[in-house]
Amino acid sequence: MEKKLLFLIGPPRSGSTLLTRMLGGHPEVFAPQEPHLLTPLAHLGYYASVEKAPYDAAITQAAMRELVGALPGGENDYLDALRACSDTLYQRLLAPSGQTRLLDKTPAYALVLDFVAKLYPSAPAIVLTRNPIAVWSSFGNSFFDGDHSAAHAHNPLLERYVPAIARFLRERPMPCCHVRYEELVADPDTQLRRICDFADLEFDPEMIEYGGRPEGQERAVDGLGDPITVAKETRPTTKSIEKWTSDLAGNPDSVALARRILDSLLDEDLATWGYSRQELSLQLDSVDIDGARPKRAALTRYTAQRKLLVLLRRNIHHNAFGRLIRKFRTACDVLLR
Repeated sequence: MEKKLLFLIGPPRSGSTLLTRMLGGHPEVFAPQEPHLLTPLAHLGYYASVEKAPYDAAITQAAMRELVGALPGGENDYLDALRACSDTLYQRLLAPSGQTRLLDKTPAYALVLDFVAKLYPSAPAIVLTRNPIAVWSSFGNSFFDGDHSAAHAHNPLLERYVPAIARFLRERPMPCCHVRYEELVADPDTQLRRICDFADLEFDPEMIEYGGRPEGQERAVDGLGDPITVAKETRPTTKSIEKWTSDLAGNPDSVALARRILDSLLDEDLATWGYSRQELSLQLDSVDIDGARPKRAALTRYTAQRKLLVLLRRNIHHNAFGRLIRKFRTACDVLLR
């Protein structure tokens, strides 16, 4: 199965859904929705554990380490067992498609890359990076209705993903092909040829026109990922490269938060991603913080859901609505015992 796998590694909002759609347009590549298969396997207790579970995670971790220590082959036997599980699921997912390669694009894998490399050390990994401030801005706008402080409190995205992916790119425990989002959308032909050559695939120019096929002839599978922009476009576009600067216009608090986050990241990690601190600082300087805030996009079912979630989630751990939800959850737990 390792020879049939392709991994696409990148943080949320990095353009990975776009690249998945293009790679899924190749006649040999099956690109299902994000499997999220390896993340839970990485947290079974031997390598990492969950903080909260419907079982005692601390006891499970101790028991798992004793179990693996008692195996004749130790960690190698454990990896063989996990690989048997993931191989079976991957193979049975791929088989009905009739294609020869399976693309697994799951952003959370960027946080368990050591485990992915132990499990599939020879599988090719396409690593996608994007201007980190653009990633951060898009995350806040897409999932928190522009409330970047709430987005950062919920998930310090850059502080988690930038160091992890940068270290992976430097150490390269798996075969890697590093692609910058800005270069992908500006010159998709060159970048897709690079990727195909790396992955031992014959380049197919139809991959670029990922949304231009007649209904019923689409090759990529819709699923988790960008529910708005990618669905509207039929081919890569550079319109989103500078969009973050206009999204932050008239919002000095968000710009100040972006600077603090940038200050917390290492120069080496930023450079490995393909962006210098000086370049990013100058771009932040160019944001018109005294200008008018951009108009919100037209309301869709998705954006309405997001606005409602942001509204309901705000201060939920300290207000009456949150207390009501907790009481309701307790009642449900009692009923479902």
